[in-house]
Amino acid sequence: MPRCNSEAMSMHLEEIAFHIAPGAHAVLILDQAGWHGSAELIVPPNITLMPLPPRCPELNPVENLWQFMRDNWLSNRIYKSYDDIVDHCCFAWNRLVDQPWRIMSIGLRQWAHGS
Repeated sequence: MPRCNSEAMSMHLEEIAFHIAPGAHAVLILDQAGWHGSAELIVPPNITLMPLPPRCPELNPVENLWQFMRDNWLSNRIYKSYDDIVDHCCFAWNRLVDQPWRIMSIGLRQWAHGS
């Protein structure tokens, strides 16, 4: 999707709903992005949205993934164009996806997993 908005989010939820086993129900934890709670959002009946409290990155491990990508691949640069930004973001995302062990370690919360 080229944009993050209610229409794109509704399509995303529709795709998730399609893959939920018959008779099952999914709870989707989201941050407070505007398109996650828009009145225009179409939420399938087999999904419940559970928003995280605002400004709580410790509850949202994906915030740490974004920070890792900024720290390692995206910050301290001058981008030539919008397409250059998109290309660098895609590169960073694909590089991170190729490192599932890193994603797991960045998202791990000691307080949630013991020891």
